[in-house]
Amino acid sequence: MTTSPRPQPFTLPEYDSPAEERTAVKQRMAAAFRLFGRFGFDEGIAGHITARDPEHSDRFWVNPFGMSFKQIRASDLICVNHDGEVVIGDWPVNRAAFAIHSRLHAARPDVQAAAHSHSVYGKTFSSLGKMLDPITQDACMFYEDHALFDDYTGVVHDTSEGDRIAEAIGDKKMVILRNHGLLTVGQSVDAAAYWFITAERSCQTQLMAMAAGDPVLIEHESAARAHRQTGGELAGAFSFHPLWTWITTVEPDLLD
Repeated sequence: MTTSPRPQPFTLPEYDSPAEERTAVKQRMAAAFRLFGRFGFDEGIAGHITARDPEHSDRFWVNPFGMSFKQIRASDLICVNHDGEVVIGDWPVNRAAFAIHSRLHAARPDVQAAAHSHSVYGKTFSSLGKMLDPITQDACMFYEDHALFDDYTGVVHDTSEGDRIAEAIGDKKMVILRNHGLLTVGQSVDAAAYWFITAERSCQTQLMAMAAGDPVLIEHESAARAHRQTGGELAGAFSFHPLWTWITTVEPDLLD
């Protein structure tokens, strides 16, 4: 009887060449898309995850416009330059993905990856036009480390809107786009994807708590301490690891 490979402990990746790193980044992206599909973060053609190319700083990888998150493989991803031209791949690029992510990657050289989708609780919470409160340990991952883009003018098609979103997020790892949803960034695909997953759940938790009563906020010093303990890039990448080992075991075709 064939058995699935057992999960391995988390280690920081090391690469011998940009080509090797590119393959790994694309596989991480495909895994994140499959997880987003599993968790119900897909909404028709909306949503995108991007990652900066390890060799060409003016290019990034993104999902093909119109392909289900649940079916994306590493080989399906397309590469787009900062002029919006598809340089690798046969599918078109989502115009909103280009308008937002090209400006984010340009403004934040520290960011390798960014994630955005129209997830149910994220877009519901975004309609309140407010920030996440430190009401749980998990929510403290974003304590004083997220922003609010307090505007909505329709589907983002212009890079000037991407510039405004990049300005709003500043040096933080998550921004709530009012009446739109969530957007997270990270120094790795792993961290950006995990921040989105736990931000979505933190929105769900706060909505439930607010519906039940008046949530008790964690006081500043404790919230700041929890953020230092759980909100760093390494913590984000490590937290993604169990999801990566699981999804690549149950859906190994994503690595193709």
